[in-house]
Amino acid sequence: MAFLSSALLHARLSAGYGKGPDTLREVEFEVDAGEVLGLVGESGSGKSTIALAILRLLEYRGGYVRGELQFQGRDLLRLSERQMRAVRGREIGLVLQSPLSSLNPAMSIGEQIREAWQAHRAHSEPAWSGLRELLETVNLPSDAIFLERYPRQISVGQAQRVLIAMAVVHRPALLVADEPTSALDTVTQAEILKLFARLNRQLGMSILYISHDLLSVASLCHRIAILRQGEMVESGSTEQIFRQPSNPYTKALLAAIPVCPFTDSLSAEPLVR
Repeated sequence: MAFLSSALLHARLSAGYGKGPDTLREVEFEVDAGEVLGLVGESGSGKSTIALAILRLLEYRGGYVRGELQFQGRDLLRLSERQMRAVRGREIGLVLQSPLSSLNPAMSIGEQIREAWQAHRAHSEPAWSGLRELLETVNLPSDAIFLERYPRQISVGQAQRVLIAMAVVHRPALLVADEPTSALDTVTQAEILKLFARLNRQLGMSILYISHDLLSVASLCHRIAILRQGEMVESGSTEQIFRQPSNPYTKALLAAIPVCPFTDSLSAEPLVR
């Protein structure tokens, strides 16, 4: 039965790989327009499976998806592959967790950004002014020297920003960020979180932020959904999850962090509120 929702994305999914048991079991969640939703769970809980399922990329890894995936009035699971190619990158962007391995080592940074543009603008080149604005938006140098560099010639933090630039070059309505700070040092992590917050505020871009790091989720996200062993066990506002968690697993996750983001001892302001 189809469901009705005013959310930008409304998912109800079961998914898995091969003939084994489902990795995701009737997982249901929403991402509203202009919202940052944090999806939290330990390794193996199914977080990355959700990211691949949304982009309809799971089948390329031997997986399958059942259920419904309503995005801007369409069920993405019912689209043809040709129709889905028009959605990936243009309407839904994806940022993965391994920036250097996600970039093509044989292509310059400029070539890779232009290729991301031409995926949906096959007969045009991005205007220099627009390209420069994009690079400045993600805190990257906008000069020709930087664009001529190769991935091996830039830092991991810069590589992650290049991936983000490629993911948002078409100003997608939804950005799926799968553990985007896990390979970064603490300072660079903070910079990337601020970048996501700015994209959300300035572009109105919705973000599904997938992470096992509750502190980063608390600083960035409006709401949080907790995933455990392929099932959604709890969801609510960030403040509600941290102040009044109802599920024992959520309570255990909170007990494992050194400081609760909603106690009086934390002075840092959340990025998106």
